[in-house]
Amino acid sequence: MKLVVGVDAGGTRSRAVVATLDGQIVGRGLAGPGNPLSHGPHQAATQVASAVRQALGEHSPTLVAAATLGIAGPAGTGPFAAALRIGGPVAVVGDAVTAFAAGSPAATGAVLIAGTGAIAAAVRDHEVVRTSDGLGWLLGDEGSGRWLGLQAIRFAVRNWAGPFAARVAAHAGVGSADDLVYWAQALPFTEIDGLAPLVCAAAHDGDPDARTIVDAAVTCLLRTLDDLGQDGPVVLAGGLLAGETPVQQGVLTVVEAGGRQARVGLDPAAGAAWLAARPLSPLPPDRLHQLLVGAAPFAATPLSARLRTSGRAARPDDAMRRAAARAANRPR
Repeated sequence: MKLVVGVDAGGTRSRAVVATLDGQIVGRGLAGPGNPLSHGPHQAATQVASAVRQALGEHSPTLVAAATLGIAGPAGTGPFAAALRIGGPVAVVGDAVTAFAAGSPAATGAVLIAGTGAIAAAVRDHEVVRTSDGLGWLLGDEGSGRWLGLQAIRFAVRNWAGPFAARVAAHAGVGSADDLVYWAQALPFTEIDGLAPLVCAAAHDGDPDARTIVDAAVTCLLRTLDDLGQDGPVVLAGGLLAGETPVQQGVLTVVEAGGRQARVGLDPAAGAAWLAARPLSPLPPDRLHQLLVGAAPFAATPLSARLRTSGRAARPDDAMRRAAARAANRPR
């Protein structure tokens, strides 16, 4: 039996998937951060190897015919191949490539990622050919989770008497606008990032300030996507866009209203496994993708389909109405 390995090596944790060439996932593994830029090549490779060993279980590494690792930033294969010690070649690709593969079997399209940061990438023949944003919190990452948190602080300071400011103040543990200013100046990034779920929850509850921030985030992310000028399917990834947040709803509504296929990619490790298996499998690529990525814990399903099956399609909220109106007026 021949196996393949797919890895999503992130800055916080590394996830691994082991699968057969006929599309059966036989194991999953989880370990520490696998980004060589932030943790060094040796430590990153050690964590990736740990996740793979966990996913292999009782299977021998010599059964692995190929491995694909999705890693942010430039990374060489050497340290990872040495740590994995598998029977086949190890390929390292950008994490945008595996994120795109997690949502679509197409060779060409676009992926929009919004988590703590935000970036869009044009993918052609399973390679990144252009990116937009991804410039970090100080210069860009517009519409990201950290961007939402910073916007929340700005809104709260300027509208201190409102209920939204009270939510932000409670999160920060401060009692005045001046205290919030001093708190923010210390750049407590973990707490600032933690305001993103607060903004999404407040927007869901109908808070006008939170809805304004969410609408602005949707506009920023769509501008980043449009900057690529890339046709084909759009895959959404990252915490803000893979989860059912109001930001995801707004982006998907506009993308689908513009006639483009939109998918949510939830398991980049499975997407990486598909990339590794695709040239070796006897199955057609689309069928193999359905088996591997569709076997993920949460199947990647267009939001519009989820809304139809839940009976909510006829009752979009105000944010989605505004997003649809923007789509109708955007230049093609």
